[in-house]
Amino acid sequence: MSSVASTTDAAASLAALAAAKDASGTKAAADDPQSKFLKLLVAQLRNQDPLNPVDNAQMTSQMAQISTVTGIDQLNSTLQKMAASFTASQSLQAASMIGRNVLVSGSELQLQNGTAQGGVSLAQPVDKLTVSIVDASAQVLHKVDLGPQEAGVVNFQWDGVTDNGATAAPGGYTFKVDAVQGGKKIDSIGLTLGRVTGVTQGAGGTMLNINGMAPVAVADVKQVM
Repeated sequence: MSSVASTTDAAASLAALAAAKDASGTKAAADDPQSKFLKLLVAQLRNQDPLNPVDNAQMTSQMAQISTVTGIDQLNSTLQKMAASFTASQSLQAASMIGRNVLVSGSELQLQNGTAQGGVSLAQPVDKLTVSIVDASAQVLHKVDLGPQEAGVVNFQWDGVTDNGATAAPGGYTFKVDAVQGGKKIDSIGLTLGRVTGVTQGAGGTMLNINGMAPVAVADVKQVM
C-alpha cells in the first residue's frame, strides 16, 4: 500500500507541476517536450494497476529522461543565441570592410592606372615563387620572380610592362602561379584583389559584395588591404 500511496502522491505532484507550467506559459510553452512528458507520466501513474504499481526505479528512470530532454532543449536554446550573436558580430566585421580592398581566391588581374595587384596563398615555404601574367589569348606577357617565400599570403604588383618592353593596355588579365620547394611543385592559391561594395545576409551567412565578382563569404577573405 505504501508503494501505491507514494506513486499516487507523485502523480499529484507531477500533475500540479504540469498545470503550473501550462498556466504560466503560452500555448507553445504548454506544448513543449517537458510539458508533454509530464502529462504522459501523470497519466501513467494515475492509471497504474493498484496490485502492480509503477516501480520506484522505473519512475526515477523516467524522471531522469525528462531532465535529459530539458537539458537538451536548454542547450539548443543556448546554441541558437550563440549563433545569433556570432552572426551579428560577423555582420559588424563585414560592414567595416566596405570601401576596402580585399584578397580572395581567384586568378584575375585588373590593370588600371599603370598598376595591377594580386596575391598568392602558400601553405608552406617555397624556394621559388613565380607569377606569370597572361592575356586573353593565353599568351604570357610578363613573369614576376618573387624568389623564396615563407608560408602565408604573398602580394605582388605588375606595372603593365611586358617582357618585350611594351606597355599592356588597361583591362582584365589573368595570372598563373608556379611554386617550387626542393625541386617539387607546391600547391598554391591565386588571390584576386577586389573592392568591397556592400554586405548581404544569405543562407550561407554573411556575404561580401565585391565589384566584378560573385558574393564572397567573410571567411574566404585572405587579406584586407
